[in-house]
Amino acid sequence: MRSTWRTLDPVLLRDVLAIAASVTVSGASFGAITVASGSPWWIPVLMSLVIFAGGSQFMAVGVVAAGGSPVAAVLAGLVLNVRHLPFGLAVGGVLGPGLPGKLVGSHLMSDESVAFALAQRDPARARTAYWACGVALFISWNVGVLAGALVGQSIGDPAVFGLDAAFPAALLALVLPALRDAPTVRAALVGAVIALVTTPFVPAGVPVLLALAGLLALRLPVPVRR
Repeated sequence: MRSTWRTLDPVLLRDVLAIAASVTVSGASFGAITVASGSPWWIPVLMSLVIFAGGSQFMAVGVVAAGGSPVAAVLAGLVLNVRHLPFGLAVGGVLGPGLPGKLVGSHLMSDESVAFALAQRDPARARTAYWACGVALFISWNVGVLAGALVGQSIGDPAVFGLDAAFPAALLALVLPALRDAPTVRAALVGAVIALVTTPFVPAGVPVLLALAGLLALRLPVPVRR
């Protein structure tokens, strides 16, 4: 592991720290909103240490805060993190041969750490990028969550500060990068319509799961203009 950090050059370190700074802000927002929504301060802190999946954490807390069941929250979070399965196949080689390293590396996996690793051509540099980004984000996210949770105890109603908008804003930010082609946009629109139509008739959190039916739109043929 010591040899891994020898390829951490100033440019890579600068990029990693820039991402870590933004993650700290997002973590503080998550911690503050979760506590201000009625959870004790240690809930977001424990979630961040054990789960370490910002998008799923936002999703789960958002579903519960809207009145959904814990089961719906967990299922929604798991579905959101399904993308980590191909991520793991893509970066499995940079985690090292040992089981402990693979377990720790899997826990530190995030969109950013995978992107940093895959952007490197040299295997040694890819390993350094993955671990540097993973460790930096784990620390910055958890520090931000703890700070936000402590501050959130004195906020009261998060809607007064507009913090309640952070849940949909964070989820929208996760979705936007994927909306680059017509089939994906079509699937997203179908899912959104399903969620809107079913919201008045089913418990909170269930529309999110039903919206997954929008994925069927990916299999529809795209009309070709002549």
